[in-house]
Amino acid sequence: MTALLIMLAALVLLFIGYVFYGSWLAKQWGIDPAKKTPALEKEDGVDYLAAKPAVLMGHHFSSIAGAGPINGPIQAAVFGWVPVFLWCVIGGIFFGGLQDFGSLFASIRNDGKSVGEIIRSSMGKTSKRLFIIFALLVLILVIASFVNVVASTFLTPALTAEELASGAKAQFGFVLKPSGNQTTAMISFCFIILAVLYGFFTNRLGVKTLPATIVGILAIVGIVVLGLHVGIALNRVTWICLIGAYIAIASLIPVWIMLQPRDYLSSFLLYAMMLIALVGIFVAAFTGNARGIAFDLPAFTGWKQSIGPMFPALFITVACGACSGFHSLIATGTTSKQLDNERNAKKIGYGSMLIESALGIISLIAIGYVSKNFLSVNENGIWAFKGSPSTAFGNGIALLFGSSDTNVYKTITALLTLAVSVFALTSLDSATRLSRFMFSELFLSDGEESWKDAKGVRKLLANPLFGTGLMVVIGCILGGLKLSAIWGLFGSANQLLAGIALMAVAAWLGQIGKNNKMFIIPTVFMLAATLTQLVFTIVTKISNMTKNLQGAFAWGNWFQLIFAAAMGVLAIILVIEGIRTFFAETAKK
Repeated sequence: MTALLIMLAALVLLFIGYVFYGSWLAKQWGIDPAKKTPALEKEDGVDYLAAKPAVLMGHHFSSIAGAGPINGPIQAAVFGWVPVFLWCVIGGIFFGGLQDFGSLFASIRNDGKSVGEIIRSSMGKTSKRLFIIFALLVLILVIASFVNVVASTFLTPALTAEELASGAKAQFGFVLKPSGNQTTAMISFCFIILAVLYGFFTNRLGVKTLPATIVGILAIVGIVVLGLHVGIALNRVTWICLIGAYIAIASLIPVWIMLQPRDYLSSFLLYAMMLIALVGIFVAAFTGNARGIAFDLPAFTGWKQSIGPMFPALFITVACGACSGFHSLIATGTTSKQLDNERNAKKIGYGSMLIESALGIISLIAIGYVSKNFLSVNENGIWAFKGSPSTAFGNGIALLFGSSDTNVYKTITALLTLAVSVFALTSLDSATRLSRFMFSELFLSDGEESWKDAKGVRKLLANPLFGTGLMVVIGCILGGLKLSAIWGLFGSANQLLAGIALMAVAAWLGQIGKNNKMFIIPTVFMLAATLTQLVFTIVTKISNMTKNLQGAFAWGNWFQLIFAAAMGVLAIILVIEGIRTFFAETAKK
Protein backbone atom coordinates (compact mmCIF):
# COMPACT_ATOMS: atom_id res chain seq x y z
CA MET A 1 0.00 0.00 0.00
CA THR A 2 2.97 2.33 0.63
CA ALA A 3 3.93 2.28 -3.05
CA LEU A 4 0.38 3.12 -4.16
CA LEU A 5 0.16 6.05 -1.74
CA ILE A 6 3.53 7.36 -2.95
CA MET A 7 2.36 7.19 -6.56
CA LEU A 8 -1.03 8.80 -5.91
CA ALA A 9 0.52 11.62 -3.86
CA ALA A 10 3.03 12.33 -6.62
CA LEU A 11 0.39 12.39 -9.38
CA VAL A 12 -1.90 14.73 -7.41
CA LEU A 13 0.91 17.15 -6.52
CA LEU A 14 2.32 17.19 -10.07
CA PHE A 15 -1.15 17.81 -11.52
CA ILE A 16 -1.74 20.71 -9.12
CA GLY A 17 1.64 22.14 -10.09
CA TYR A 18 0.78 21.94 -13.79
CA VAL A 19 -2.65 23.55 -13.44
CA PHE A 20 -1.74 26.39 -11.07
CA TYR A 21 2.00 27.12 -11.23
CA GLY A 22 2.34 26.34 -14.94
CA SER A 23 -0.61 28.60 -15.79
CA TRP A 24 0.78 31.37 -13.59
CA LEU A 25 4.11 31.22 -15.43
CA ALA A 26 2.37 31.42 -18.81
CA LYS A 27 0.48 34.51 -17.64
CA GLN A 28 3.57 36.19 -16.18
CA TRP A 29 5.57 35.76 -19.39
CA GLY A 30 2.78 36.64 -21.81
CA ILE A 31 2.19 33.49 -23.87
CA ASP A 32 0.45 34.72 -27.06
CA PRO A 33 -1.45 32.18 -29.23
CA ALA A 34 -1.83 34.83 -31.97
CA LYS A 35 1.94 35.23 -32.42
CA LYS A 36 3.61 33.28 -35.24
CA THR A 37 6.22 30.74 -34.16
CA PRO A 38 9.64 30.18 -35.83
CA ALA A 39 8.37 26.86 -37.24
CA LEU A 40 5.97 28.84 -39.44
CA GLU A 41 8.10 31.92 -40.10
CA LYS A 42 11.33 30.07 -40.98
CA GLU A 43 10.08 26.74 -42.35
CA ASP A 44 12.80 24.96 -44.32
CA GLY A 45 11.59 21.34 -44.26
CA VAL A 46 14.79 20.15 -42.55
CA ASP A 47 14.97 21.63 -39.04
CA TYR A 48 12.17 24.24 -39.02
CA LEU A 49 8.92 22.38 -39.62
CA ALA A 50 5.66 22.79 -37.67
CA ALA A 51 4.49 19.55 -36.07
CA LYS A 52 1.10 18.63 -34.70
CA PRO A 53 1.02 19.00 -30.89
CA ALA A 54 0.73 15.24 -30.28
CA VAL A 55 3.68 14.54 -32.59
CA LEU A 56 5.84 17.27 -31.04
CA MET A 57 4.87 16.12 -27.54
CA GLY A 58 6.12 12.67 -28.51
CA HIS A 59 9.41 14.08 -29.79
CA HIS A 60 10.04 16.36 -26.85
CA PHE A 61 9.04 13.86 -24.17
CA SER A 62 10.99 11.01 -25.75
CA SER A 63 14.07 13.20 -26.21
CA ILE A 64 14.21 14.59 -22.67
CA ALA A 65 13.35 11.27 -21.01
CA GLY A 66 16.09 9.00 -22.26
CA ALA A 67 17.40 6.72 -19.52
CA GLY A 68 17.82 9.57 -17.03
CA PRO A 69 14.57 9.37 -14.99
CA ILE A 70 15.17 5.64 -14.61
CA ASN A 71 18.90 5.57 -13.84
CA GLY A 72 18.94 8.63 -11.57
CA PRO A 73 16.17 7.96 -9.01
CA ILE A 74 17.13 4.29 -8.75
CA GLN A 75 20.75 5.08 -7.89
CA ALA A 76 19.67 7.87 -5.53
CA ALA A 77 17.39 5.39 -3.68
CA VAL A 78 20.36 4.68 -1.38
CA PHE A 79 19.09 7.71 0.62
CA GLY A 80 15.61 6.18 1.01
CA TRP A 81 12.35 6.92 -0.76
CA VAL A 82 11.38 10.16 1.01
CA PRO A 83 14.30 12.33 -0.21
CA VAL A 84 13.95 11.06 -3.79
CA PHE A 85 10.16 11.55 -3.73
CA LEU A 86 10.44 15.11 -2.43
CA TRP A 87 13.10 16.13 -4.94
CA CYS A 88 11.28 14.58 -7.93
CA VAL A 89 8.06 16.43 -7.03
CA ILE A 90 9.44 19.77 -5.79
CA GLY A 91 12.26 19.78 -8.31
CA GLY A 92 9.95 18.92 -11.19
CA ILE A 93 7.42 21.66 -10.41
CA PHE A 94 9.66 24.55 -9.34
CA PHE A 95 13.04 23.76 -10.94
CA GLY A 96 12.89 21.44 -13.96
CA GLY A 97 9.49 22.55 -15.25
CA LEU A 98 10.47 26.21 -14.85
CA GLN A 99 13.70 25.69 -16.80
CA ASP A 100 12.10 23.67 -19.62
CA PHE A 101 9.12 25.99 -20.09
CA GLY A 102 11.25 29.12 -19.78
CA SER A 103 13.87 27.86 -22.24
CA LEU A 104 11.24 26.92 -24.82
CA PHE A 105 9.48 30.29 -24.48
CA ALA A 106 12.76 32.22 -24.77
CA SER A 107 13.75 30.28 -27.87
CA ILE A 108 10.47 30.75 -29.76
CA ARG A 109 10.76 34.49 -29.06
CA ASN A 110 14.32 34.40 -30.49
CA ASP A 111 13.66 32.74 -33.88
CA GLY A 112 14.01 29.22 -32.49
CA LYS A 113 17.65 29.79 -31.57
CA SER A 114 19.64 28.00 -28.88
CA VAL A 115 20.40 28.99 -25.30
CA GLY A 116 23.73 30.28 -26.64
CA GLU A 117 21.97 32.88 -28.77
CA ILE A 118 19.72 33.83 -25.84
CA ILE A 119 22.86 34.38 -23.74
CA ARG A 120 24.35 36.47 -26.55
CA SER A 121 21.35 38.79 -26.60
CA SER A 122 21.62 39.51 -22.88
CA MET A 123 25.24 38.78 -21.89
CA GLY A 124 27.28 39.31 -25.06
CA LYS A 125 29.20 37.35 -27.71
CA THR A 126 31.99 36.10 -25.44
CA SER A 127 29.52 34.57 -22.99
CA LYS A 128 27.72 32.93 -25.90
CA ARG A 129 30.89 31.24 -27.14
CA LEU A 130 31.86 30.10 -23.64
CA PHE A 131 28.37 28.64 -23.16
CA ILE A 132 28.51 26.78 -26.48
CA ILE A 133 31.86 25.24 -25.52
CA PHE A 134 30.38 24.21 -22.17
CA ALA A 135 27.24 22.79 -23.83
CA LEU A 136 29.33 20.80 -26.32
CA LEU A 137 31.25 19.22 -23.43
CA VAL A 138 27.92 18.25 -21.86
CA LEU A 139 26.67 16.84 -25.17
CA ILE A 140 29.79 14.71 -25.48
CA LEU A 141 28.93 13.21 -22.08
CA VAL A 142 25.29 12.72 -23.14
CA ILE A 143 26.37 10.87 -26.29
CA ALA A 144 28.93 8.80 -24.37
CA SER A 145 26.49 7.89 -21.57
CA PHE A 146 23.62 6.85 -23.82
CA VAL A 147 25.85 5.04 -26.33
CA ASN A 148 27.01 3.00 -23.34
CA VAL A 149 23.43 2.39 -22.12
CA VAL A 150 22.11 1.37 -25.56
CA ALA A 151 25.08 -0.89 -26.35
CA SER A 152 24.59 -2.58 -22.96
CA THR A 153 20.89 -3.24 -23.63
CA PHE A 154 21.76 -4.76 -27.04
CA LEU A 155 24.83 -6.71 -25.99
CA THR A 156 24.73 -10.49 -26.04
CA PRO A 157 25.82 -11.81 -22.60
CA ALA A 158 29.31 -13.33 -22.50
CA LEU A 159 29.57 -17.11 -22.38
CA THR A 160 30.13 -18.64 -18.96
CA ALA A 161 33.24 -20.68 -18.12
CA GLU A 162 31.14 -23.86 -18.27
CA GLU A 163 29.82 -22.98 -21.74
CA LEU A 164 33.31 -22.22 -23.02
CA ALA A 165 34.61 -25.49 -21.56
CA SER A 166 31.89 -27.40 -23.40
CA GLY A 167 33.08 -25.93 -26.71
CA ALA A 168 30.28 -23.37 -27.13
CA LYS A 169 30.98 -20.40 -29.39
CA ALA A 170 29.48 -16.93 -29.37
CA GLN A 171 26.69 -16.42 -31.89
CA PHE A 172 26.68 -13.43 -34.24
CA GLY A 173 23.92 -12.26 -36.55
CA PHE A 174 20.27 -13.30 -36.37
CA VAL A 175 19.49 -15.91 -33.72
CA LEU A 176 16.44 -17.96 -32.78
CA LYS A 177 15.28 -18.24 -29.17
CA PRO A 178 16.98 -14.93 -28.35
CA SER A 179 18.01 -13.62 -24.96
CA GLY A 180 16.40 -10.44 -23.61
CA ASN A 181 19.14 -8.19 -25.02
CA GLN A 182 19.03 -9.87 -28.42
CA THR A 183 15.27 -9.36 -28.48
CA THR A 184 15.68 -5.67 -27.61
CA ALA A 185 18.22 -5.22 -30.40
CA MET A 186 15.92 -6.79 -33.00
CA ILE A 187 12.86 -4.77 -31.97
CA SER A 188 14.87 -1.52 -31.92
CA PHE A 189 16.23 -2.20 -35.42
CA CYS A 190 12.74 -2.88 -36.77
CA PHE A 191 11.42 0.19 -34.92
CA ILE A 192 13.77 2.45 -36.92
CA ILE A 193 12.44 1.02 -40.20
CA LEU A 194 8.86 1.45 -38.97
CA ALA A 195 9.52 5.11 -38.10
CA VAL A 196 10.86 5.88 -41.57
CA LEU A 197 7.81 4.25 -43.17
CA TYR A 198 5.48 6.20 -40.87
CA GLY A 199 7.20 9.46 -41.79
CA PHE A 200 6.97 8.72 -45.52
CA PHE A 201 3.27 7.81 -45.43
CA THR A 202 2.19 10.75 -43.26
CA ASN A 203 4.43 13.46 -44.73
CA ARG A 204 4.66 12.47 -48.38
CA LEU A 205 1.55 10.40 -49.11
CA GLY A 206 -0.76 12.47 -46.91
CA VAL A 207 -2.06 9.66 -44.68
CA LYS A 208 -3.96 11.15 -41.71
CA THR A 209 -2.44 10.96 -38.23
CA LEU A 210 -5.17 8.84 -36.60
CA PRO A 211 -5.21 5.88 -39.05
CA ALA A 212 -1.42 6.03 -39.36
CA THR A 213 -1.11 5.94 -35.56
CA ILE A 214 -3.40 2.92 -35.27
CA VAL A 215 -1.44 1.04 -37.93
CA GLY A 216 1.82 2.17 -36.28
CA ILE A 217 0.79 0.84 -32.87
CA LEU A 218 -0.28 -2.48 -34.39
CA ALA A 219 3.06 -2.63 -36.19
CA ILE A 220 4.87 -2.05 -32.87
CA VAL A 221 3.02 -5.06 -31.44
CA GLY A 222 4.06 -7.06 -34.51
CA ILE A 223 7.76 -6.24 -34.22
CA VAL A 224 7.67 -7.03 -30.50
CA VAL A 225 6.31 -10.50 -31.31
CA LEU A 226 8.99 -10.90 -33.97
CA GLY A 227 11.73 -9.84 -31.54
CA LEU A 228 10.59 -12.39 -28.96
CA HIS A 229 11.31 -15.13 -31.51
CA VAL A 230 14.23 -13.75 -33.55
CA GLY A 231 17.06 -11.63 -32.15
CA ILE A 232 20.31 -9.98 -33.20
CA ALA A 233 23.63 -10.94 -31.57
CA LEU A 234 26.72 -8.72 -31.96
CA ASN A 235 29.68 -7.78 -29.77
CA ARG A 236 30.06 -4.49 -27.90
CA VAL A 237 32.46 -2.75 -30.31
CA THR A 238 30.24 -3.56 -33.29
CA TRP A 239 27.17 -2.20 -31.52
CA ILE A 240 28.97 1.03 -30.59
CA CYS A 241 30.07 1.53 -34.20
CA LEU A 242 26.57 0.83 -35.56
CA ILE A 243 24.96 3.14 -33.01
CA GLY A 244 27.46 5.87 -33.94
CA ALA A 245 26.65 5.50 -37.65
CA TYR A 246 22.91 5.59 -36.92
CA ILE A 247 22.95 8.75 -34.80
CA ALA A 248 25.19 10.53 -37.32
CA ILE A 249 22.79 9.82 -40.19
CA ALA A 250 19.64 10.45 -38.13
CA SER A 251 20.93 13.86 -37.00
CA LEU A 252 21.62 15.03 -40.57
CA ILE A 253 18.46 14.02 -42.42
CA PRO A 254 15.24 16.12 -42.38
CA VAL A 255 13.18 15.84 -39.18
CA TRP A 256 10.13 14.40 -40.99
CA ILE A 257 12.06 11.29 -42.09
CA MET A 258 13.18 10.06 -38.68
CA LEU A 259 13.05 12.45 -35.73
CA GLN A 260 9.34 13.36 -35.74
CA PRO A 261 7.84 9.93 -36.60
CA ARG A 262 10.21 7.87 -34.46
CA ASP A 263 9.79 10.07 -31.42
CA TYR A 264 6.02 10.17 -31.85
CA LEU A 265 5.74 6.39 -32.10
CA SER A 266 8.24 5.81 -29.31
CA SER A 267 6.17 8.00 -26.98
CA PHE A 268 3.46 5.33 -27.09
CA LEU A 269 6.01 2.86 -25.73
CA LEU A 270 6.72 5.20 -22.86
CA TYR A 271 3.03 5.80 -22.17
CA ALA A 272 2.44 2.04 -22.29
CA MET A 273 5.41 1.44 -19.97
CA MET A 274 4.06 3.95 -17.45
CA LEU A 275 0.53 2.53 -17.72
CA ILE A 276 1.81 -1.01 -17.14
CA ALA A 277 3.71 0.22 -14.09
CA LEU A 278 0.68 2.05 -12.67
CA VAL A 279 -1.53 -1.02 -13.12
CA GLY A 280 1.11 -3.20 -11.47
CA ILE A 281 1.48 -0.83 -8.51
CA PHE A 282 -2.30 -0.75 -8.02
CA VAL A 283 -2.65 -4.54 -8.20
CA ALA A 284 0.33 -5.14 -5.91
CA ALA A 285 -1.14 -2.80 -3.29
CA PHE A 286 -4.03 -5.23 -2.75
CA THR A 287 -2.52 -8.60 -3.67
CA GLY A 288 1.20 -8.15 -3.01
CA ASN A 289 1.36 -9.55 0.49
CA ALA A 290 -0.43 -12.74 -0.59
CA ARG A 291 2.18 -13.20 -3.34
CA GLY A 292 5.17 -12.29 -1.19
CA ILE A 293 5.74 -8.93 -2.92
CA ALA A 294 6.69 -6.03 -0.65
CA PHE A 295 7.86 -2.46 -1.04
CA ASP A 296 10.73 -2.62 1.48
CA LEU A 297 12.80 0.47 0.68
CA PRO A 298 13.35 2.48 3.90
CA ALA A 299 11.93 5.99 4.07
CA PHE A 300 15.31 7.47 5.01
CA THR A 301 18.69 5.76 5.38
CA GLY A 302 21.00 8.60 6.45
CA TRP A 303 22.65 11.83 5.31
CA LYS A 304 25.72 10.22 3.75
CA GLN A 305 25.78 7.08 1.61
CA SER A 306 28.05 5.44 -0.98
CA ILE A 307 27.46 8.15 -3.58
CA GLY A 308 28.35 10.92 -1.12
CA PRO A 309 26.54 13.33 1.23
CA MET A 310 22.89 14.09 0.48
CA PHE A 311 23.88 17.59 -0.54
CA PRO A 312 24.85 17.64 -3.32
CA ALA A 313 24.76 13.94 -4.29
CA LEU A 314 20.96 13.47 -4.20
CA PHE A 315 20.28 16.45 -6.46
CA ILE A 316 23.01 15.50 -8.93
CA THR A 317 22.13 11.80 -9.11
CA VAL A 318 18.35 12.10 -9.55
CA ALA A 319 19.10 14.41 -12.50
CA CYS A 320 16.38 14.15 -15.19
CA GLY A 321 13.73 13.01 -12.73
CA ALA A 322 13.65 16.54 -11.27
CA CYS A 323 15.79 18.94 -13.32
CA SER A 324 18.09 18.50 -16.31
CA GLY A 325 20.11 21.02 -18.28
CA PHE A 326 19.92 18.75 -21.32
CA HIS A 327 16.21 19.60 -21.50
CA SER A 328 17.04 23.25 -22.20
CA LEU A 329 19.12 22.17 -25.19
CA ILE A 330 16.26 20.04 -26.54
CA ALA A 331 13.70 22.81 -25.94
CA THR A 332 15.80 25.44 -27.72
CA GLY A 333 17.47 23.14 -30.23
CA THR A 334 14.73 21.05 -31.84
CA THR A 335 11.36 21.59 -30.09
CA SER A 336 11.20 25.36 -30.58
CA LYS A 337 11.74 24.86 -34.32
CA GLN A 338 8.66 22.60 -34.54
CA LEU A 339 6.15 24.31 -32.20
CA ASP A 340 3.07 25.31 -34.20
CA ASN A 341 1.50 27.68 -31.63
CA GLU A 342 2.60 29.35 -28.40
CA ARG A 343 -0.50 28.01 -26.62
CA ASN A 344 1.14 24.55 -26.73
CA ALA A 345 4.37 25.72 -25.07
CA LYS A 346 3.09 25.05 -21.54
CA LYS A 347 1.78 21.58 -22.43
CA ILE A 348 4.97 20.50 -24.16
CA GLY A 349 7.61 22.41 -22.18
CA TYR A 350 6.18 22.29 -18.66
CA GLY A 351 3.91 19.25 -18.93
CA SER A 352 6.57 16.92 -20.33
CA MET A 353 8.87 17.65 -17.39
CA LEU A 354 6.16 16.76 -14.88
CA ILE A 355 5.41 13.50 -16.70
CA GLU A 356 9.11 12.73 -16.49
CA SER A 357 9.04 13.40 -12.75
CA ALA A 358 6.19 10.88 -12.53
CA LEU A 359 8.40 8.38 -14.36
CA GLY A 360 11.12 9.09 -11.79
CA ILE A 361 8.65 8.19 -9.02
CA ILE A 362 7.75 4.97 -10.85
CA SER A 363 11.46 4.12 -11.03
CA LEU A 364 11.76 4.76 -7.29
CA ILE A 365 8.87 2.39 -6.62
CA ALA A 366 10.39 -0.25 -8.93
CA ILE A 367 13.64 -0.35 -6.94
CA GLY A 368 11.57 -0.50 -3.74
CA TYR A 369 10.17 -3.90 -4.77
CA VAL A 370 13.59 -5.40 -5.59
CA SER A 371 15.78 -3.48 -3.16
CA LYS A 372 17.10 -6.66 -1.58
CA ASN A 373 18.61 -7.68 -4.92
CA PHE A 374 20.09 -4.32 -5.91
CA LEU A 375 20.82 -2.42 -2.69
CA SER A 376 23.30 -3.46 -0.02
CA VAL A 377 24.26 -1.98 3.35
CA ASN A 378 27.55 -2.56 5.19
CA GLU A 379 28.28 -2.76 8.90
CA ASN A 380 28.64 1.04 9.05
CA GLY A 381 25.15 1.59 7.69
CA ILE A 382 26.37 2.80 4.30
CA TRP A 383 24.01 1.91 1.47
CA ALA A 384 25.19 1.18 -2.08
CA PHE A 385 23.50 0.33 -5.37
CA LYS A 386 24.73 -2.68 -7.32
CA GLY A 387 23.88 -3.87 -10.81
CA SER A 388 22.17 -2.13 -13.72
CA PRO A 389 19.46 0.51 -13.05
CA SER A 390 17.63 -0.55 -16.22
CA THR A 391 17.60 -4.16 -15.03
CA ALA A 392 16.38 -3.10 -11.60
CA PHE A 393 13.58 -1.08 -13.19
CA GLY A 394 12.50 -3.92 -15.48
CA ASN A 395 12.66 -6.55 -12.76
CA GLY A 396 10.85 -4.38 -10.23
CA ILE A 397 7.87 -3.64 -12.48
CA ALA A 398 7.70 -7.12 -14.04
CA LEU A 399 7.69 -8.72 -10.58
CA LEU A 400 4.33 -7.05 -9.91
CA PHE A 401 2.74 -9.29 -12.56
CA GLY A 402 4.28 -12.64 -11.72
CA SER A 403 7.36 -14.53 -10.62
CA SER A 404 10.56 -14.51 -12.65
CA ASP A 405 9.89 -17.93 -14.22
CA THR A 406 6.62 -16.89 -15.93
CA ASN A 407 6.17 -15.82 -19.56
CA VAL A 408 4.35 -12.65 -18.43
CA TYR A 409 7.38 -11.62 -16.39
CA LYS A 410 9.77 -12.26 -19.29
CA THR A 411 7.57 -10.40 -21.80
CA ILE A 412 7.16 -7.33 -19.58
CA THR A 413 10.88 -7.28 -18.81
CA ALA A 414 11.62 -7.33 -22.57
CA LEU A 415 9.14 -4.49 -23.21
CA LEU A 416 10.55 -2.33 -20.43
CA THR A 417 14.14 -2.92 -21.55
CA LEU A 418 13.05 -2.01 -25.09
CA ALA A 419 11.48 1.22 -23.85
CA VAL A 420 14.69 2.21 -22.08
CA SER A 421 16.82 1.56 -25.18
CA VAL A 422 14.38 3.35 -27.50
CA PHE A 423 14.39 6.48 -25.36
CA ALA A 424 18.15 6.40 -24.97
CA LEU A 425 18.38 6.23 -28.79
CA THR A 426 15.95 9.14 -29.04
CA SER A 427 18.09 11.26 -26.72
CA LEU A 428 21.18 10.17 -28.63
CA ASP A 429 20.25 11.45 -32.06
CA SER A 430 18.59 14.55 -30.61
CA ALA A 431 21.84 15.29 -28.76
CA THR A 432 23.81 14.72 -31.96
CA ARG A 433 21.53 17.06 -33.92
CA LEU A 434 21.94 19.67 -31.17
CA SER A 435 25.72 19.32 -31.28
CA ARG A 436 25.54 19.95 -35.04
CA PHE A 437 23.65 23.21 -34.49
CA MET A 438 25.94 24.40 -31.69
CA PHE A 439 29.21 23.35 -33.30
CA SER A 440 28.31 25.41 -36.37
CA GLU A 441 27.21 28.37 -34.21
CA LEU A 442 30.60 28.37 -32.52
CA PHE A 443 32.41 29.23 -35.76
CA LEU A 444 29.92 31.59 -37.40
CA SER A 445 30.42 35.37 -37.27
CA ASP A 446 27.75 38.05 -37.08
CA GLY A 447 25.58 38.12 -40.18
CA GLU A 448 26.44 34.54 -41.21
CA GLU A 449 23.32 32.36 -41.22
CA SER A 450 24.90 29.00 -42.10
CA TRP A 451 28.24 27.32 -42.73
CA LYS A 452 27.96 28.25 -46.42
CA ASP A 453 28.38 31.92 -45.49
CA ALA A 454 31.59 31.34 -43.50
CA LYS A 455 35.06 31.92 -44.93
CA GLY A 456 38.33 29.98 -44.86
CA VAL A 457 38.86 27.30 -42.24
CA ARG A 458 35.70 28.41 -40.42
CA LYS A 459 33.68 27.11 -43.37
CA LEU A 460 35.13 23.63 -42.80
CA LEU A 461 34.69 23.75 -39.02
CA ALA A 462 31.08 24.98 -39.30
CA ASN A 463 30.19 22.31 -41.88
CA PRO A 464 27.49 20.00 -40.41
CA LEU A 465 29.37 16.89 -41.53
CA PHE A 466 32.56 17.92 -39.72
CA GLY A 467 30.89 18.82 -36.42
CA THR A 468 28.62 15.77 -36.44
CA GLY A 469 31.44 13.37 -37.28
CA LEU A 470 33.76 14.76 -34.61
CA MET A 471 31.15 14.68 -31.84
CA VAL A 472 30.02 11.15 -32.73
CA VAL A 473 33.58 9.78 -32.82
CA ILE A 474 34.54 11.33 -29.46
CA GLY A 475 31.23 10.28 -27.87
CA CYS A 476 31.53 6.68 -29.08
CA ILE A 477 35.14 6.37 -27.89
CA LEU A 478 34.16 7.59 -24.43
CA GLY A 479 31.08 5.35 -24.58
CA GLY A 480 33.46 2.41 -24.29
CA LEU A 481 34.24 3.41 -20.69
CA LYS A 482 32.30 1.95 -17.78
CA LEU A 483 29.00 3.77 -17.21
CA SER A 484 30.08 4.54 -13.64
CA ALA A 485 33.03 6.50 -15.06
CA ILE A 486 30.69 8.71 -17.10
CA TRP A 487 27.36 8.99 -15.25
CA GLY A 488 28.54 10.88 -12.18
CA LEU A 489 30.36 13.42 -14.34
CA PHE A 490 27.38 13.62 -16.70
CA GLY A 491 25.09 14.30 -13.74
CA SER A 492 27.26 17.17 -12.50
CA ALA A 493 27.65 18.69 -15.96
CA ASN A 494 23.98 18.26 -16.74
CA GLN A 495 22.80 19.95 -13.56
CA LEU A 496 25.37 22.71 -13.92
CA LEU A 497 24.00 23.32 -17.40
CA ALA A 498 20.54 23.61 -15.80
CA GLY A 499 21.79 26.33 -13.48
CA ILE A 500 23.32 28.25 -16.39
CA ALA A 501 20.18 27.84 -18.51
CA LEU A 502 18.02 29.13 -15.64
CA MET A 503 20.35 32.10 -15.30
CA ALA A 504 20.28 32.79 -19.05
CA VAL A 505 16.47 32.75 -19.30
CA ALA A 506 16.18 34.92 -16.18
CA ALA A 507 18.59 37.48 -17.69
CA TRP A 508 16.64 37.54 -20.96
CA LEU A 509 13.26 37.91 -19.22
CA GLY A 510 14.65 40.80 -17.19
CA GLN A 511 15.95 42.41 -20.35
CA ILE A 512 12.51 42.40 -21.99
CA GLY A 513 10.77 43.56 -18.82
CA LYS A 514 9.12 40.29 -17.73
CA ASN A 515 8.93 38.86 -14.21
CA ASN A 516 12.00 36.70 -13.57
CA LYS A 517 12.05 36.55 -9.76
CA MET A 518 10.87 32.91 -9.77
CA PHE A 519 14.30 31.97 -11.18
CA ILE A 520 16.43 33.29 -8.30
CA ILE A 521 16.20 30.37 -5.84
CA PRO A 522 16.36 27.56 -8.46
CA THR A 523 19.37 29.19 -10.18
CA VAL A 524 21.35 29.75 -6.97
CA PHE A 525 20.54 26.26 -5.64
CA MET A 526 21.46 24.41 -8.85
CA LEU A 527 24.73 26.32 -9.27
CA ALA A 528 25.67 25.75 -5.62
CA ALA A 529 24.91 22.02 -5.74
CA THR A 530 26.70 21.35 -9.01
CA LEU A 531 29.80 23.43 -8.37
CA THR A 532 30.13 21.71 -4.98
CA GLN A 533 29.87 18.31 -6.67
CA LEU A 534 32.52 19.25 -9.25
CA VAL A 535 34.90 20.29 -6.45
CA PHE A 536 34.27 16.93 -4.73
CA THR A 537 34.95 15.10 -8.02
CA ILE A 538 38.22 16.95 -8.64
CA VAL A 539 39.48 16.45 -5.07
CA THR A 540 38.52 12.76 -5.06
CA LYS A 541 40.18 12.06 -8.41
CA ILE A 542 43.42 13.81 -7.43
CA SER A 543 43.46 11.97 -4.10
CA ASN A 544 42.88 8.57 -5.71
CA MET A 545 45.48 9.17 -8.41
CA THR A 546 48.16 10.19 -5.88
CA LYS A 547 47.46 7.16 -3.68
CA ASN A 548 47.26 4.67 -6.52
CA LEU A 549 50.07 4.62 -9.10
CA GLN A 550 47.96 2.54 -11.49
CA GLY A 551 45.12 5.08 -11.24
CA ALA A 552 47.53 7.90 -12.06
CA PHE A 553 48.15 6.38 -15.48
CA ALA A 554 44.51 5.44 -16.23
CA TRP A 555 43.26 7.74 -19.02
CA GLY A 556 39.68 7.44 -17.76
CA ASN A 557 40.70 9.17 -14.52
CA TRP A 558 42.47 11.94 -16.42
CA PHE A 559 39.44 12.36 -18.66
CA GLN A 560 37.13 12.85 -15.67
CA LEU A 561 39.56 15.21 -13.93
CA ILE A 562 40.16 17.44 -16.96
CA PHE A 563 36.47 17.51 -17.91
CA ALA A 564 35.41 18.43 -14.38
CA ALA A 565 38.01 21.19 -14.12
CA ALA A 566 37.19 22.64 -17.55
CA MET A 567 33.45 22.72 -16.88
CA GLY A 568 33.96 24.26 -13.46
CA VAL A 569 36.10 27.10 -14.87
CA LEU A 570 33.68 27.79 -17.75
CA ALA A 571 30.70 27.77 -15.40
CA ILE A 572 32.29 30.19 -12.93
CA ILE A 573 33.10 32.64 -15.75
CA LEU A 574 29.54 32.44 -17.05
CA VAL A 575 28.10 32.91 -13.57
CA ILE A 576 30.23 36.03 -13.05
CA GLU A 577 29.01 37.43 -16.39
CA GLY A 578 25.43 36.58 -15.43
CA ILE A 579 25.75 38.45 -12.11
CA ARG A 580 27.19 41.47 -13.91
CA THR A 581 24.30 41.42 -16.37
CA PHE A 582 21.77 41.15 -13.54
CA PHE A 583 23.18 44.16 -11.68
CA ALA A 584 23.51 46.15 -14.91
CA GLU A 585 19.82 45.57 -15.68
CA THR A 586 18.89 46.45 -12.09
CA ALA A 587 20.86 49.70 -12.30
CA LYS A 588 18.99 50.71 -15.47
CA LYS A 589 15.69 50.35 -13.64
